Amino acid sequence: MRRAAGWTAGAAAAVLVAAGAITYAVAGDDGGSRVPSAGSADAGFARDMAVHHQQAVEMSYIVRDRTKDEEVRRLAYDIAQTQANQRGMMIGWLDLWGLPKVSSEPPMAWMGMGEAPSAGEGSLMPGMATDAEMEKLGTLSGRQAEVYYLQLMTEHHKGGVHMAEGCAEKCTVGVERRLARGMVEAQESEIRLMADMLAERGAKPRS
Repeated sequence: MRRAAGWTAGAAAAVLVAAGAITYAVAGDDGGSRVPSAGSADAGFARDMAVHHQQAVEMSYIVRDRTKDEEVRRLAYDIAQTQANQRGMMIGWLDLWGLPKVSSEPPMAWMGMGEAPSAGEGSLMPGMATDAEMEKLGTLSGRQAEVYYLQLMTEHHKGGVHMAEGCAEKCTVGVERRLARGMVEAQESEIRLMADMLAERGAKPRS
C-alpha cells in the first residue's frame, strides 16, 4: 500500500512537471528564447534516455507476466509507469524544440562516449540489456524470472544514473536538469531496494 501511495504522488508530480515543461523547455529558466541545438547535451540526453527508458518499460512488462510475486510486480509496475511518463516528456521536449528524435551521432556522443564499445549484441548504451538477455528473461518464470529481472534492472538503473548525472552536469535547460537529478535520486533508491529484494531471494547483483 505504501508503494501504491508513493506512485500516486509520483504520478501527480509528473503531471505537474509536464504541465510546466512547455514554458521551461522553450523559453528556459531565464525567460530567454534559447532552444537547444540538435548536437547539445539537452537533445542527446532526451534522445538517448528515451531509448534507455523504453527498454526498462519493456523489461518490466515482461516480468509482470512471468511471476505472481506481488512485490516484484509492484516494482515493475512503478518502474514501467514512471519511465513511460518520463520518456513521453523527453520526446515532447524534442518536438517542442523542433529537433529530430534520432541522430546520426552514436549513442552517448553528447557525453563524449560515442565511441565506447557496447556491452553486447543489442546493448546500445551502458546498463542496457542485450537482445539475448531480453529473450532469456521472456523464457523464465517464478523466482528465476524475479532474480534475473532484478539483476538486469539493477544494471539498467546504474547506466541510467550515469547518464542522468551527465545531464545534470552538461544540460542547459533547467527543467531537464531537475528531471535528471530526480532520476538519479529515484533510481539510486530503487537500486538499494532491488539489492534487498535479491538478498531475500538468495541472490545478489551481478558483478
